[in-house]
Amino acid sequence: MTTLGSTRRDLLKLSPFALAAAATAAPSAFAAGKPATSPLFFDVRTYGATGDGKTVDSPAINKAIDAVAAAGGGTLVFPAGTYLCFSLHLKSYVHLYLSQGSTILAADSPLPNQTTGYMGGTYDAAEPKTSYDAFQDYGHNHWHNSLLWGEDIHDFSITGPGLIYGKGLSFGAARAARGNYPIYRAEQPGVGNKAIALKNCRNVIFRDFSILKGGHFGLLLTGVDNLTIDNLKIDTDRDGMDIDCCKNVRVSNCTVNSPWDDAICPKSSFALGYNRPTENVTITNCHVTGYYELGTVLDGTFKKFTDDAKVPRTGRIKCGTESNGGFKNITISNCVFEGCQGLALESEDGALCEDITISNITQRDVIEAPLFFRLGVRLRGPKGTGNQSTVVGTLQRVMVDNFVSYNTNSRVCSILSGIPGYDIKDIKLSNVYIQHQGGAYADLVKVVPPENIEKYPDPGMFGPMPAAGFFFRHVRNLELSHVEVAPINPDPRPSFFLQDVTRADFIAVTAPTNPAAFTLNKVADLRIALSRAAKDTQLATADNQSL
Repeated sequence: MTTLGSTRRDLLKLSPFALAAAATAAPSAFAAGKPATSPLFFDVRTYGATGDGKTVDSPAINKAIDAVAAAGGGTLVFPAGTYLCFSLHLKSYVHLYLSQGSTILAADSPLPNQTTGYMGGTYDAAEPKTSYDAFQDYGHNHWHNSLLWGEDIHDFSITGPGLIYGKGLSFGAARAARGNYPIYRAEQPGVGNKAIALKNCRNVIFRDFSILKGGHFGLLLTGVDNLTIDNLKIDTDRDGMDIDCCKNVRVSNCTVNSPWDDAICPKSSFALGYNRPTENVTITNCHVTGYYELGTVLDGTFKKFTDDAKVPRTGRIKCGTESNGGFKNITISNCVFEGCQGLALESEDGALCEDITISNITQRDVIEAPLFFRLGVRLRGPKGTGNQSTVVGTLQRVMVDNFVSYNTNSRVCSILSGIPGYDIKDIKLSNVYIQHQGGAYADLVKVVPPENIEKYPDPGMFGPMPAAGFFFRHVRNLELSHVEVAPINPDPRPSFFLQDVTRADFIAVTAPTNPAAFTLNKVADLRIALSRAAKDTQLATADNQSL
């Protein structure tokens, strides 16, 4: 005899689509309370979508989304096929499921001096300009001019193994076309600028799908709380994902190839019209890279750019540069960097950047600065905004543990730099191994990198560096333990260059001693112990000194 309990156990073993069929056959197993009146699954084809890759399906899909929302919620299924679309409008309680073999394809945007795109359509108009548009790039100020967008919605998701292909989107810059794609001007009416854009949302899940060529941003998520991003593959020609002014965020198991821009990028811009921090964020088990030609990560061929390709190979994890609201409680762990720039923390616009842990990071073939921590005063925001206690923000309480970088380009070493009068504080680096290429850099030993306190922060802004491993400037309370700097070829520069550093401890540090491992300028309260890089030393002050 079959009981209700055994029926339920059997049903839990079924796939979602078998479950839908079982619900019709055995309704009593689902009827714990008032029976549902809406379908368990909705099919976009029921509402007129063709999936033939030629017919513009966005009107039919928007109709289907409205129907799901009107029913109180549910799952809208995209069966295998190619759905050519302009803007799709996301709604609360709607789950989009992209089946294996399904593609949402961004239709062509209008070309310059044209008024319509492919098949006579356009993307939704960008929002009207505001008084604070000047404080961040154009793409950050607008969400509606996107392939999929939502504003002030909650409890929705996009999952499934399908693809979002932003072929007809603008990548937001007037540069040469990439991969023979036409250039669309992001500011032109009707142009689509982003793959997915959300503003002021909560309870959001993105899982399992892929994005190819995501426009200016694969994901632009602004003011989104309780956000889960899991197992995405993004292969794109600008930013992979920007997490801006968001709270309670989990990013996990993602692969992002973004040779021309950043891969995973927490920000805290002024795009909402007020300061809002990005906080309580974990980024874990991710692979970021700038190594591969567009599309070759998704198709599994992993074709590397040639050595002479003029590609920045950015592809990194970076907090910033937009930092009006600041960053608090951030954990970055178990991530792989490959053929890209290193990990960056940037506080530039007057806010807090604090309480950050970075652990279990491996890097291979990093093109510059395995670590780049910068406190500056770009102050791109309304006067008087940012940290309330000072004009300049803070960068403090950062711990890095279990960090390895192999075959790093030696021209630009790791850089931790504040500005005169404003130090980076309370930094601990432990169990770090930096293997760099080394080479004939004797002409750089006496280089004094510029301060560039208001300049857009990137490692290259300082030019070639006088250190082979780490350059510390305007830092207070610094501790390195079990850190090794290992050149592949002899390098005439010191491994550690300290300028205006107060209270620095180096414990069990290893580096070449010829030349001397340390250069010290305006350093106070220095201790070196149990190290192969230099003898045990304790100095109250040191200036123009090598150890």
